[in-house]
Amino acid sequence: MTEKEEVMDTSDCHSDVPSAKRTWKPSLLDSGEDFEVLEEDDIDDEPPPLEDAGGGKEKMAYQSEKEHADKDPEAPRQVVEWLDVLGNDQLKKKVLEAGRGRDSWPLKGQNVKIYLKMYLKDGMVLVEEQPELLFTLGDGDVIQALDLTVQLMEMGETALIHTDAKYAFGARGSLEPEVPPNTDLSLEVKLLEATDAPDLELLPPVEKIALAVHKRERGNAHYQRGDYAFAVNSYSIALQITESSSKVDIRPEEENELLDVKVKCLNNMAASQLKLDHYEAALKSCVSALAHQPENIKALFRMGKVLALRGEYTEAIQTLRKALKLEPSNKTIHAELSKLVKKHSEQRGAEQAMYKKMLGNPSDSNTPKQKPKSSWGLSWKWLFGATAVAIGGVALSVVIAARN
Repeated sequence: MTEKEEVMDTSDCHSDVPSAKRTWKPSLLDSGEDFEVLEEDDIDDEPPPLEDAGGGKEKMAYQSEKEHADKDPEAPRQVVEWLDVLGNDQLKKKVLEAGRGRDSWPLKGQNVKIYLKMYLKDGMVLVEEQPELLFTLGDGDVIQALDLTVQLMEMGETALIHTDAKYAFGARGSLEPEVPPNTDLSLEVKLLEATDAPDLELLPPVEKIALAVHKRERGNAHYQRGDYAFAVNSYSIALQITESSSKVDIRPEEENELLDVKVKCLNNMAASQLKLDHYEAALKSCVSALAHQPENIKALFRMGKVLALRGEYTEAIQTLRKALKLEPSNKTIHAELSKLVKKHSEQRGAEQAMYKKMLGNPSDSNTPKQKPKSSWGLSWKWLFGATAVAIGGVALSVVIAARN
């Protein structure tokens, strides 16, 4: 096992797998932190907008326009040369050919089909062309520039979009399509179709599995690009698909396959949450994965890492030892466990030294101190003995003399 999750995608290629209508409900992983998408605040039934999930603070410029359109759809449209979508001059949209009116704008969660031409910012180099690109609006299936601007397009409209690299392929660029790092793009988009997603409860098991796998793979792509909050968003959507009830017959092997996708999503979500330093959420993801598969190596490994980061060294060591017992040849677990045991030992030694310094050494205070022997004491004993011998000798001499 390595730190990277189950078959992470190495490209940001688009897929034609359609979405399905989701009954939004709080995930099993609600945690009280602030990055959820699944992400951990008291989660709303619907994930936050993509720009919020990615940490953007810009207020969408089109919000008031959309509210006005809802109130008075028959009002004459104001011609805008360039619409500054986010109000930061980094994502702009220009209508090339008008569509059927504002009331034909697609809604978030619908499956949309577009004709896409993608150019480098100068408009001279075509990097991608897709006559029928199908994706779910707002799910993070495509680059953020498309997710945000297609919501503002009328059915049949053709628009030109200029986007900063931040809302395209970012600092890492892309291999497929081939886009260098930190590259601004020009997109020519025509909105062809917008349909409601099918009901998940009525979706055949095979299609439900394929949809969940597709969302998980999008999460993997976000993870590899370093977009960890977006990865959590995609894994959360995949989890809701796997957890949805079904009104159609489903075979045991299909249930097992859905469960396997669910556990993989939980594992990958924990990895993303670790990258975001959301340890409580990552721990809940690991616990949920282990509830389904108690001997899942990756869940045990990540749980050990989370516990260590929380300072719970004893529990972390026990968890990693359990993982190592299941896979004794795993060098990654060996290295992590050795490092953790050494760190725990050093911490205990430091704590013991601190306690001794605070409390003193009790053995020293209870042991009576011996007074050093005086050299004068020895001298007086020798002097007294010599005097006694001398007096005895004189007395003996006197007695002998008297007898004679």
